[in-house]
Formats: sequence, structure tokens, C-alpha cells
Amino acid sequence: MAVRRYGRRGVTATGDNGRMPIFTSAAAPSRSELIDHLVRTRIAGDVATPRENNLSHYRKLANGERHYWLGLELGERWTDEQDVLAVMAERCGVVDDPDHRSGQDTIDPELTVGALDRAAAELRKAAEGRRRVLFATGHPGALLDMHGALARALRTAGCEIVRVPLGTYADEGVVVQFGGVAAYERGASLWHTHSPEPMAQVLNGLRRAGEPMPDLVVADHGWAGFAGQQGIDSVGFADCNDPALFLGEAEDTLSVAVPLDDHVPDPRFYEPMTAYLLAAAQLTTD
Repeated sequence: MAVRRYGRRGVTATGDNGRMPIFTSAAAPSRSELIDHLVRTRIAGDVATPRENNLSHYRKLANGERHYWLGLELGERWTDEQDVLAVMAERCGVVDDPDHRSGQDTIDPELTVGALDRAAAELRKAAEGRRRVLFATGHPGALLDMHGALARALRTAGCEIVRVPLGTYADEGVVVQFGGVAAYERGASLWHTHSPEPMAQVLNGLRRAGEPMPDLVVADHGWAGFAGQQGIDSVGFADCNDPALFLGEAEDTLSVAVPLDDHVPDPRFYEPMTAYLLAAAQLTTD
């Protein structure tokens, strides 16, 4: 059994303060600089999500546990765990050997950057058409700033950033919005959620208010999956243990699924990736 290994420069302590070196230039990184950064911060490459967790989620999705469908309707098309693994190896870069059952798993940084380029094309198209765009995240502890920067850039380009109707409730909580990005709040705290229900209630609220649907959704987890299932062009960011969005991309239900570890230790580690995405889309937050 051969397990892919990526260089992990900077994962161990470096210098006197023991901090991981990260890309710190104000300019957007080049493709090679971004790949190096993704691997060093473990956004891609040898990621923290263990192989056991990945395979468990693939199995549960194949067994029809809807929590793992992330708002998509997969029917009977993905009932074989090995078929799910094959898609994840192709589109995310996990180890393709079905006998690799434990230990390290991977996200291919080349696939991450390739998906970022495709996502940038969707953002550029939205900017050129001055479209209505809805941003949302089920990972507010990690990805809120990234989504917020993209929302600011599209607003600057003349897009309408969809405002969530007041009083949008879901899953015993409420949908709130920060810097144009929808998130799920419960008990005065923002929650990590995979549920598609918040997006379902946002879209229902827009219909009740007589507002048009978004032309594009940029999100993750069930927010992205449910929107794509409703026929809305959707870009989703997904970890290697969240196979549904990659299956949705394979079936053309989602426009793009970007593979990445969606909760690394510091949200600032996503800043070079965000800068690359904005530059590739020819957008600015100024």
C-alpha cells in the first residue's frame, strides 16, 4: 500500500517562538507559492482529518444517512462506499487505495488550486453580470472572513449581496448575517452546522418576501448543497470528510466544490488563498 506524502515544511516548530511560517506578503501568492502555503498550513496536503473519519463518512453517506448528504438528493446513486471513495480520490485527492483504512489521509493541493481557479471564474462571471449573490458559512470559526472578503469584492464590483430576511429561524436557532455572510446563531453564539435547513429557510423567506432567488451561492456544508439542489449556481468549499458536495459537482448539481481542510488552527491561514481567489477573479475589496 502506497500512501501519498506531501512536504510539510513548517508543521513542526520553527524559530524561537515555535510558530508555523506562513505566506505574509500583501500581494496575492503565485500558484506555486499558494500550493506551498496550503501544504505548510495543512489546508491541503497531509491534512488533520484522519482516514478513519473519512471512510466512516463515506460509508454513512452510502448507507443513506441524510445528515451526510448536505442538502443534496442523492437517491440510490451512491450506495457503494467504493464509488464514493473513487470520486473523492479524483476530485479531492484522498488516498485511492481502499485497503488504506487508518492513519494519514490527504487533499491534493493541485486539486485545491484548480478548484479555486474554477471558483474564480464563477465569481468573475457574477461580477460581469452584476448578479445577486448569497454568501453563507457553516464554519464561522474558520471561513467567515474568507466569505466576507469575497462578498465585499463582489459588492464593489456592482453585485447585489443578498440580505437574509429578518426573523429567519431554523434548527431552533436564527440565521444572522455579518459582512454579507449568513451564519447560524443559537444561544448568542455562532454555530458550526452541516444542516441544510438554514439555507432552506433563507430561500423560503426570500420567496415569501417576493424577492428573486440568488443567481449564485458561495457557501459550504448544507448551505451550498441545498442551494445547488434547488438549481442555483453554487460554489461550495468542502473538507475530505464531506463527500456530498464533490458528488454534487460530479453530477453537475454544484458548479464547483473546492477541497480543503475547512478548520485549520488559525483563520488567517486562509488569507493567502482568499487573495489568490480574488486576484484570479480580477476582483478587489477596495
